[in-house]
Formats: sequence, C-alpha cells, structure tokens
Amino acid sequence: MPKILMTGASGGIGTRLRELLPPIYPDLVLSDLNTPQNLKSSETFKQADLADLAAVESICEGVDGILHFGGFSVEGPWDTILQANIIGCYNLFEAARKKGVKRIVFASSNHAVGFYPRHSKIPPDVTARPDSRYGVSKVFGEALGALYADKHGLSVTCLRIGNFGDMPLDKRRLSIWLKPEDLVQLCQIGIAHPDIHFEVLYGASYNERAWWDNTRAYELGYRPTGKGEDHREHAMAEQAKLKPDPVGDFYQGGAFCSAEFSGDFSKVWQAK
Repeated sequence: MPKILMTGASGGIGTRLRELLPPIYPDLVLSDLNTPQNLKSSETFKQADLADLAAVESICEGVDGILHFGGFSVEGPWDTILQANIIGCYNLFEAARKKGVKRIVFASSNHAVGFYPRHSKIPPDVTARPDSRYGVSKVFGEALGALYADKHGLSVTCLRIGNFGDMPLDKRRLSIWLKPEDLVQLCQIGIAHPDIHFEVLYGASYNERAWWDNTRAYELGYRPTGKGEDHREHAMAEQAKLKPDPVGDFYQGGAFCSAEFSGDFSKVWQAK
C-alpha cells in the first residue's frame, strides 16, 4: 500500500477524513500546524508549518502521495493567505518534487470560480474568476500544480471542493454539496488512476442543481453516492432563515462574493 501524507489533519475536512482514510491507506501520515484533537495511538502525526520549507521537506520524506488539505480554509487578511496558502502551497509542491513524491491531490475550491453567475454551468477549464483572496490562493495552487505536472512530472489532481459535510445546509449548497465518502473516492482517483497527469475536477456529489460540468471526473470512474435532493426539505427550511443577499444570491460563490463588494452592482446582472 502507498504511504500517504495528509496535510490539514486538524481542519474540518481533515478531521473527518481521519475516520475514513485509514482502512484504505493504513500507512497514513497526518500533518498540521496544530495537533489534532483526540489523536489516537494508532495515528502517525508530524507537526509542520507549511511556511517552513525545511519542515515540509521533512514530512514528505518517504511519501508516495499527498492529500493537501492544509492551509487557511476561509477568507482572511492577505498576509495570512499569503503565508498559509501561497508560500505554504509552493513549499508543499517543491518539497514533494525534492523528495520524489509521485502524486498530489490538491484541495482547491469552488471559490476559485465563485464569480460565475448561478445560471451558468461551467466545465473545469473555464477562466478563473475568484471571489476572494482565499479564492485567488486556490487559483495559484491550481497553476502551481500544472507547472509541477508539466515541468517536473508529478501527477496532480486539483479538486474544486464545494460544500463538504453530511448534508447541504441551504439552497446554494444543494448545488455544490460534497458527501465525505465521495471526497474519499475522488482522493483515491487522484492517488491511483494511471491516466492522470494534471486534472481539475469538481468536488461535488450527485446534485441535480449542479452548476458544474463534472464529466471528466465520471470519465475517470467517479461514482458519487450522495444526492443533494435527498436533503432538499432541510436545506430549503434553513434557507428560509437567511436574509436576502442580492450579490451573493446571484453568484456561485455566495457570501464570499458579497463580502467587501464595492463594484458596480448594475453590472452584476449583465454577467455571463
């Protein structure tokens, strides 16, 4: 079995994957800036700051593949995003190259394309339209993955993750929900599929309201088990509790788009 490193082990996604991945990857190494809560004696944890290249090289030693979920997972000040998601991401790819890692699955985000309107259905190869500094960092990570695939021969899969959790929590998330077990399936594709050189896939379950064309993921064998519409009543009940957000409700990125928005609102409705 391959030795897999998962960064971001203390985050929301990492914490859930700690439960789901060990049966698939028994030789799993966890890493984060902070020690995960309730760390088990059976788990291997190596602390590392992604902004420290030497530390990242150390955790990449002897690793076959990396699931990169580390970094700052929401919008934040530029310096925070810079250190964790841009410098940290570069260090991860560079350390992987130096240590001979063969495959990387990079946790990108729907916020790399958040300024597409909700009436658009977009494939993976659209022009980036990030909705935040956080989204910009994910665009950087995708570009870096392409560079390291083309120039250095790493196999790189970028997953534009929608909303990860046990069920979609509002109307927007009915379109972008990602069941945890479906993310595991996408990770397995990225780690093992022989045809992957560089791919951008959408991290979403089977959602009838999807804004994304995920055909390529299905071509690679993806068969999600989560169905957003199974949770429609709950999501719509929660939606009714939210205040209208004219900008966020128009764009795929939701509140990430409306936060700090100072653009020409009249042009919002002309977007294509």
